[in-house]
Amino acid sequence: MALIKKTVSAPPEEHRHSARDLSGLLEQLRSDKPDIRRWAALDLSEHSEAAEILCRCLEEEQNMAVRDALFTSLIRINNNAAVKGLIPLLKSEDAALRNGVIEALRQMPDALAPYMQDMLHDPDSDVRIFTVNVLESLCHPMTPEWLLGVIEEDTHINVCATAVDLLAEVGSPEMIASIDALPGRFANDPFLRFAADIAIRRIRGANPN
Repeated sequence: MALIKKTVSAPPEEHRHSARDLSGLLEQLRSDKPDIRRWAALDLSEHSEAAEILCRCLEEEQNMAVRDALFTSLIRINNNAAVKGLIPLLKSEDAALRNGVIEALRQMPDALAPYMQDMLHDPDSDVRIFTVNVLESLCHPMTPEWLLGVIEEDTHINVCATAVDLLAEVGSPEMIASIDALPGRFANDPFLRFAADIAIRRIRGANPN
């Protein structure tokens, strides 16, 4: 879902007569017309102070076009408030919303980085798995180290299995010992042994020297 790359046409003529300042756009976010809410959400990308409100709107918005517009503006704003507002939504029961949050956070590597350790140590194992999923396409130099920490410290097998799968793509030779030791932390689970062996082979194949 390449939210920020969408081409957005000009708003309908009637929308140009609506107030486009911050207070006017926030008022339009409460409209019962999805098209008005969508254009308000898109135009709020110019107002970084609206990030918290945009995140709150995501929890209630059911129209997918409006929801995409909210995500698009949050990605463009890309600040601390946007990340802080999105992270709690990883606990949502709405799978489509969670997936949108994961995709949005992947596009905010620098703003997200200060929160990564807390997210990887969340008491909820599902949140930790979703956080590892964020790392899948997160262009940040610390991604391999964060994943290494997961397989060395996390006590949930599914979290570690998700992390070792990603380390097969981004891991380095010095991480092989930790990957090899992972199955032993879970009574030599056969699936983890299989996943660890694949990761090790791929890392060695990508680093023949």
